[in-house]
Amino acid sequence: MMADQESLVHFEDVDTDEFELREACGVFGCVAAGEWPSQVDVPHTISVGLVGLQHRGQESAGIVTGYGADTHRFAQKKGMGLVNQVFSEEDMVRLKGNLGIGHTRYSTAGESSWLNSQPLVVDTLHGRIAVAHNGELVNAKSLRHKILSHGVGLSTHSDSELITQLLSHTPSCGEPKGINWVGRIKRLMLEAHLSYSLVVMHKDRVYAVRDPFGNRPLCLGKLLTAAAYSGKVDVEDCEIDGYVVSSESCAFQAIGAKYYREVLPGEIVEISRDGFHSMCIVPRPENKLPAFCIFEYIYFARADSFLEGQMVYSVRKRCGKQLAIDSPVNADIVSTVPESATPAALGFSEQSGIPYAEVLCKNRYVGRTFIQPSKRLRQLGVAKKFGSLVENFKGKRIVIIDDSIVRGNTMAPIIRLLKASGAAEVHIRVASPPVLHPCYMGINIPTKEELIANHMSTKQLAQHFGADSLEYMTLDGLVSAVTDNISEKGRKIGHCTACLSGQYPTKLDW
Repeated sequence: MMADQESLVHFEDVDTDEFELREACGVFGCVAAGEWPSQVDVPHTISVGLVGLQHRGQESAGIVTGYGADTHRFAQKKGMGLVNQVFSEEDMVRLKGNLGIGHTRYSTAGESSWLNSQPLVVDTLHGRIAVAHNGELVNAKSLRHKILSHGVGLSTHSDSELITQLLSHTPSCGEPKGINWVGRIKRLMLEAHLSYSLVVMHKDRVYAVRDPFGNRPLCLGKLLTAAAYSGKVDVEDCEIDGYVVSSESCAFQAIGAKYYREVLPGEIVEISRDGFHSMCIVPRPENKLPAFCIFEYIYFARADSFLEGQMVYSVRKRCGKQLAIDSPVNADIVSTVPESATPAALGFSEQSGIPYAEVLCKNRYVGRTFIQPSKRLRQLGVAKKFGSLVENFKGKRIVIIDDSIVRGNTMAPIIRLLKASGAAEVHIRVASPPVLHPCYMGINIPTKEELIANHMSTKQLAQHFGADSLEYMTLDGLVSAVTDNISEKGRKIGHCTACLSGQYPTKLDW
């Protein structure tokens, strides 16, 4: 049964994609194992890995490859758009090499343009290097002043160029003479405590680097032979084709790689044809706890990724269970706004005993377009992106689970769509606490004034959205759901909750 046509003309003139939270970037690296020239298709491996990280950035993509010891034989391709739009088969042939790094970007510091796309390549007195970066430096202002005071020009406003120039000009730490890139990276880490995950390529090495607080994710994997990945040979006994590093482990399956471990907070891992070599761990100041971004669990990371030894999907499901305990509601069905909140909705359903049912059907082909539709079509708003599965909920009380509410632009049209289509009641439950503060570490959470939770109570929000009730998950409940099942024994656990609590892990220099 169709919704009341008259109700559809009142949807807000909103492009929902404009208001989604965005992660900054995804980084990826690959080094072929054994003798070179390698039979491993390094550029294709990196490009497929970047597709697995596409959810972390959709503005630009780039790959830089090399043959090894010859630092001048770097090949690179960068461009604006999605990974599959940037690279052609001709590019893959031209990018042939024994090792390489890649990047997919969403801008936080620095405008969206080809100039700011990564990886960045610079020539130094000690050879050519390529750098890919995920994160945002909290003390960028003072570091920028330092590099400019040394007479070094900067062509962009991106933190990534700043990191690259600091690596090029900063003396080695702990080595009085000689070329020592580990020492240079260590010196950078002592000056910039967060936020970054880096892959740095120099000659025949790739360095995987995570800031001392471990704010952004980074993990290592081993590229299996085709026989091992097909199950014909035991994984533990097989030879390894190569070594990979990625922002998230979800990128490994598609390239035939096995997850090995996370890069530890403050760790520098050297990756060569011989494998992984942990070079050092830079300590956090004042013996503080780690500060891994808790929003990776709430929204950013893909559900099949492993973070801190646990699958993101399982954490989101536990959040839903905790939400059902803390904020119960009398309803007939539990559902979700597709699709990042689906695990939480399933957890809520399991804990509460209220059956789960889909109420919205998402059109995956709706997005921002250069050719803008007419005013009438713009006014349909969310109705262009979602269709209502009327027979699943007409005359019923619905609990809608969302992962977070930031500006609050899309929930009201969704509630109106459901009620116009016959829902008796719609209750909102949010599987995270209110977002109250901006992020300065690589996520485009906006200013406090733009965050709707700073202007309305939960009761006012429910009225604003047209819902029958609204409740958030508590911060204690979120932390409990995230930390209760962390499997690595003896590991120091700590998470950045700054956007929720206002407690930043270190002093901000803005």
